[in-house]
Amino acid sequence: MQVTVISGAQLMATGQTNVMSALAQASAAITAPPQPGVGNNAFVQTMQLRGQSADDTLILVNGHRRHIGANFNANAGPNWGTEPVDISLIPISAIDHIEVITEGASALYGQDALAGAVNIVLKQKTHGGLVNLQNSGYYAGDGQGLNGYGDYAFALGRNGGYLDLAAQVTHQQPTNRTGLFVGQLYPVGNPLNATASRDVQRILGIPKSTMETLSETMSLPLDRNASLYSTSTFGHRRVDVAETYRSAANSLTNSTLWPYGAIPYIFMDQYDFETDNGIKAEKFGFAWDLYANYGRDDQAYSTVHSNNITLGDASPRDFRDGSAITGQFSTGLRGSRLFHTALLPRPVALRFGGEYRRDTFQMTEGETASWIGLGATDHAGNVPMAATQRGRDVYDGNVNLDLYATRNWEWTLGGRAVSYTHLATVETGSIGTRYNFNRNWAIRAGVNSGYRPPTLGQTYYFYSAPFATYSVDQLPNSSPAAKALGAGSIKGEYSTSYSIGIDATPLENWHLTGNLYYISINDRLASTTTLGGPEVARILEASGLHNVTYASYYTNPVNTHTYGGDIETGYTLHTNASGTFRFDFSFNYSDNEIRSDNRTPPVLSAMGLSSFNTYAAEMLLHSAPKNRENLSVGWTFGKWNLFVQEQRFGSTIFLASPTSPPVAQNPAFLTNLSVSYQIMPRWTVTAGANNLGNKYPTRVPPPIIKSLFNAYKYSYYSPYGFNGGMYYVQTAFTF
Repeated sequence: MQVTVISGAQLMATGQTNVMSALAQASAAITAPPQPGVGNNAFVQTMQLRGQSADDTLILVNGHRRHIGANFNANAGPNWGTEPVDISLIPISAIDHIEVITEGASALYGQDALAGAVNIVLKQKTHGGLVNLQNSGYYAGDGQGLNGYGDYAFALGRNGGYLDLAAQVTHQQPTNRTGLFVGQLYPVGNPLNATASRDVQRILGIPKSTMETLSETMSLPLDRNASLYSTSTFGHRRVDVAETYRSAANSLTNSTLWPYGAIPYIFMDQYDFETDNGIKAEKFGFAWDLYANYGRDDQAYSTVHSNNITLGDASPRDFRDGSAITGQFSTGLRGSRLFHTALLPRPVALRFGGEYRRDTFQMTEGETASWIGLGATDHAGNVPMAATQRGRDVYDGNVNLDLYATRNWEWTLGGRAVSYTHLATVETGSIGTRYNFNRNWAIRAGVNSGYRPPTLGQTYYFYSAPFATYSVDQLPNSSPAAKALGAGSIKGEYSTSYSIGIDATPLENWHLTGNLYYISINDRLASTTTLGGPEVARILEASGLHNVTYASYYTNPVNTHTYGGDIETGYTLHTNASGTFRFDFSFNYSDNEIRSDNRTPPVLSAMGLSSFNTYAAEMLLHSAPKNRENLSVGWTFGKWNLFVQEQRFGSTIFLASPTSPPVAQNPAFLTNLSVSYQIMPRWTVTAGANNLGNKYPTRVPPPIIKSLFNAYKYSYYSPYGFNGGMYYVQTAFTF
């Protein structure tokens, strides 16, 4: 199995202020756009491993499953319709290293590791710590950021116990790369137009945000063979996302309240918590892990600087839109043991486990003024029918054997059976083999099957977006309106993946790995295209959704496959006179294509509609680059350290709207540079820049952006952002 280890020092050396961005910069197999979309998609950064959906990567912390977030990405973008884990809420200073498993790992880690898994291993120190302070900003003069993080560890008892506490605080000012508004704020010829219009539209930019995170990792020996452990994280984040500017002439703008128009903002106030506690012990010849884990993500939303045109001059300007809440409780027991047998040249490793999980999803109703009539402009609150509280039980059992048929030929066999309430009981498995020619050369291959059920949010999420002459609803798959538009029972994704690879150490201090892989996913989970027309409006009206003209729902429209490969190599050169050099290169290629389409519901076919059109397909398949390359050189000489990284992002497709033609985004080369100097043995200062050459994505042609109020000059889900170069300075203390 291919596992790439990225150290905490490597993450912090990127100059990024959160784990998600740092991991994406360090690994060519991961893509994480700085702003993954507009609207509520801009609240939480998402990532794709090997070009697959964000939900297809299993996230673990210290080997245990992490709870998913409550933010449902309802708008079009790279991870449209996903509800993934948010690793940004873990302090970067708490991390010892991250293991990126770039292979189907469903039998060993979890059935839903279709693309692979990411295991975040927190520090387990008995002493010492660090403090790091950073200031950053963009070449354009905006987006100032302040970031501070640190940790402190001390021993518990005298038998190896420890407690490591970590914290991080980040404040990010917004950026603005939006085009000038098509229209006039003031009479034609007034010189104020040239200055005011830049501040009118702010939808294309990193939002203002503040985040505070805490963590603790603890182990307390109970006796020689048992220890109590605990891992907890807490995060709070406030994000202010600018929406579409509404001029005073817009039919949804109350010109009495907003005589010069208004820029609505969506505010998210998020509280996230997880605690994982258990006992590790050795008994009856087995190593045991008995644990209980609970995680919860609570996101409350507000629309401000807005109005509800239905309420006239009595309309509030600020609205409470309701909230989305996810929770996960899990408890389980794992065991492992080595068995010696005369039949095989090496011991047989047995691992097994059982787990119970309770997943929950809740949406609360917004205040009446936020949804009544046409609702708050630009983001209506949760209507009464959106309020829901759902849950499901999951029973998970697995077993894995690792054995050597000969001294050099290893085999791994694994199986997992999981029962999901109201869905299915699914059996998956894996077979892997590795042959070691000698200590320096080995080949390996594997076959994995996997299953990912829809999240509860993907089944029950409801959202309404009102516009001047129409409204668009994201319908729960189980709702009467969705059923009337042909939604069947939503199913999970089934996957089969094949891989073959090589591990080599051709020279001392030079390591090389290479892989070829194929991933087939049946019943791919995705949102339908936006369905519209007179007949759709009539069906929605008959289902109780008044004044709604367009709708979509989550379903299983297509079957996909992915052909790919990756290479990673690193070499360390030690010299007597010139210091130490570290050379690294990584490459990933993922070609996602639709293998076949599932049947379009007859009710849609009768109206001449497709449940999954070209727009939806392009978003699913080609919003992430097919290939990425990272080449870096690190040089340490005395008190100096120089790091240079060259990144290449392959081409992508940007679709501004379902009616806009696709815009090819050209490949891009980015250079990242940092220089550090050790002033004292425990005090280091660093100056650096990411995107040193100030590279921007391909400009969107004027005819396309003109139809969208001239707002989107660049792809809002560019894999490396659209804000140009960023500089930063750091000072770090260790103790």
